Amino acid sequence: MRGAVVAIRGYPVKSAGGQALQVATCVTSGLKGDRSWGAIRQDGTVASAKSPARGGRLLYAHARQEREAVWLDLPQGGTFQAGTAACDAALSSFLGEAVVLSREVPPGLRLHRLWPVAPGMVPDWQQALPGSEAATAVAGGAAGGSFRDFGAVHVVTAGALRRLEGQQGQPVDPLRFRPNFVVDLPEDPPLGTVLRLGEVVLRVILPTPRCVVPALRQPGLDDMSSLLMTLAREYRQPVGDLGSAACFGFYADIEVAGSVAIGARVDVI
Repeated sequence: MRGAVVAIRGYPVKSAGGQALQVATCVTSGLKGDRSWGAIRQDGTVASAKSPARGGRLLYAHARQEREAVWLDLPQGGTFQAGTAACDAALSSFLGEAVVLSREVPPGLRLHRLWPVAPGMVPDWQQALPGSEAATAVAGGAAGGSFRDFGAVHVVTAGALRRLEGQQGQPVDPLRFRPNFVVDLPEDPPLGTVLRLGEVVLRVILPTPRCVVPALRQPGLDDMSSLLMTLAREYRQPVGDLGSAACFGFYADIEVAGSVAIGARVDVI
């Protein structure tokens, strides 16, 4: 199985809009700078669009990294450098609550999560009712000093996306899933598969359980609540020994760090 890298995207601030990249540098913990900042709320949780009422507006903030600095462009106007009082004030005003944008991952990182009402969207390992909300642990929190949900990188294949679009009956923008890489492979490789993307070597570790975010309205994308029904119906599958969940895409660890560019060949090795 062979393909190519067709899109690379980094997300310097958790749940904020990200930036398209032509070339990415990967370290063993993930894309350099990916989810390196989080908006910490007064209760100690990190703001996230997984709770649309609390953090959905973050999707409309655009984060970008330029060298060692991260900048946040906000819809009400203005560009602010992460880590400054001005940025914290502007972001707090935008979100309607006090937050501090931080690179320090709090111990036992948690976020508020709305469980989708679509039947089958609550994972087996969560004792939660559809439509309820709870503060849950961020499994990937503190890994490499990042606010990632889990795994070093998240990957979507073009073949799986085409299949999903056929089942959904309409185009589905891969940005809904916030992947780091979109690769032109005919299908998702099995767990344990080793892939080479340019200089980078990945190992597939888990399918990616989905939350409410892919269905949300966000810049350039309308609400697509029916997508969750399709995911629950067609993509519920085992996630390690945890039980089943509606999944799309996969998490991968980075076994060999390096750089990868748009158009780089993807090989199963």
